[in-house]
Amino acid sequence: MKRHFIITIISIAITTSTAFAQQPKWTKQAAKSVFTLKAFAADGTMTGSTNGFYIGESGEAVSSFTPFRGASKAIVIDAQGKEWDVEYLLGANETYDVAKFRTTARRTTPLPISSATAAEGSATWLIPYSVKKTPPATKGEISRIETFQDNYRYYTVSMTGMPENAMSCPLLNDAGEAIGIIQESAKTGGNTYHAVSTTFAADLKISGLSINDPVLRSTAIKKDLPDELNQAILTMYVAASTTDSATYASMVEDFIRKFPDSSDGYIYRAKINTEAKNFSAADRDMAQAIKVAEKKDEVHYSYSGMIYQKELYMSDSPYEAWSLDRAAEEAEEAYKINPLAIYRQRKAQIRFAQKRYDEAYDIYKDILTEGTRTAEIYYEAARCKEMTGDSTAMVAMLDSAINTFSRPYLKEAAPYLLIRAQRLSAMKEYRKAVADYNEYEHLMYSQLTDRFYYIRALVEMDGHMYQQAINDMNKAIEKNPKSTLYIAEKASFEVRLGLLDDAIETAKACIKLDSSLSDGYLFLGLAQCLKGNKTDGLANLQKAKELGDTQAEGLMEKYQ
Repeated sequence: MKRHFIITIISIAITTSTAFAQQPKWTKQAAKSVFTLKAFAADGTMTGSTNGFYIGESGEAVSSFTPFRGASKAIVIDAQGKEWDVEYLLGANETYDVAKFRTTARRTTPLPISSATAAEGSATWLIPYSVKKTPPATKGEISRIETFQDNYRYYTVSMTGMPENAMSCPLLNDAGEAIGIIQESAKTGGNTYHAVSTTFAADLKISGLSINDPVLRSTAIKKDLPDELNQAILTMYVAASTTDSATYASMVEDFIRKFPDSSDGYIYRAKINTEAKNFSAADRDMAQAIKVAEKKDEVHYSYSGMIYQKELYMSDSPYEAWSLDRAAEEAEEAYKINPLAIYRQRKAQIRFAQKRYDEAYDIYKDILTEGTRTAEIYYEAARCKEMTGDSTAMVAMLDSAINTFSRPYLKEAAPYLLIRAQRLSAMKEYRKAVADYNEYEHLMYSQLTDRFYYIRALVEMDGHMYQQAINDMNKAIEKNPKSTLYIAEKASFEVRLGLLDDAIETAKACIKLDSSLSDGYLFLGLAQCLKGNKTDGLANLQKAKELGDTQAEGLMEKYQ
């Protein structure tokens, strides 16, 4: 009995010794790369936990994505028991449940990633997470390999004795290189497990439009900006209109941190500071933007626009260093570096804002003479002539603006046709104005409102285009049948045209819609008096007078 016990002890010792002898030499080093991850919602509740491992020397790591969903904060606890925050997400894929991120640890021990595909039947090793001790590696074998997205592998692994805390831990080859990430809920029965290619997770990246990615939007943890400058600029462009001010401001700081030699970040921050009326900080940012910019003319132009907008819309918050003259100087500096028409146009706009209309017009004239003949330049020149009272020159410039477009007109011409229609109407060139309104209607038919038809009806009436005026007023009422203004105006038209029976019916409709207004009673009473029914007519005019209409009393004196 004693001999049997001794033999058993020796057997166990030999087996244990053999098991440790079989452990790869790199196990201790590889274990330093593995960590556990915990994620938390804004209220502090845990959204999930998993494992993961470092793949970069500056905190870059991979794990499963599931715990991040709905999380506002995540931490990792490394093999030394040290806790680090997850600083930025660097990419995520929901289909294969993987995430790539960076922690606040700046010196980390990464696992080397295999560049080759493991073969079926080859040995694998799983390294679990452990604190301050080297855990035993569990040996397995690849039983099946599937390819996805052309370049990546999905492994089926046979493994006996996988630890319970192994999910999202690394799967390594005999050389100690990471070939896969053990998947959550990966066990399919018996000793069969799955792992997604490590290279797939390592290749995840943020692009310019990742800010709209629903997977990344499902977590509140910060996302890093793309590594490429043009993609980062695209991200900032989208973020400006899709994120709240605090988030955007934080992203601007991230941009400056990541691209300190790009002028764009300083311009973004200068705009934020300007909106906050921190003009001195904005001034410093723009000075730095000019200093680092490759195309300094573009930054001078941006600076000019920033000062120009501030002086137009925030003039009640003076800043001694900024003025419209300073804005003009910045535009001129941009033009000296690179003589683009748009820079001179900015200077002309500034002179217009200073009410130096002749000077502004001369600049526009030079731009046109030098060959930049756009509808916008002609229009802005027309405004200068309008402000100096030269209506003939104004219309000539508007004609030139419209002549930059070819017939049949496209929608780009519509704003200029509308502007010319309004100016011609103000000059009492009613029929010419109606012609432009008609062209505008043709281009913008699906977007026209009741207001358009009301305005054109008034112009048509002034131009003695009576039937057209009635038709347009009917269109305005059709689009907005509850407008007493339109119905009363129609009654007015009908009275002026002698359509007294129609006027009476229209006025009654106005009263029915709102009996508290005087307009319906005024035109009803006037139409009745004109028809010879002075008794009812005067009674309705009296009602209009009682409701505050100042015209009613004069009409009553006329028809009594």
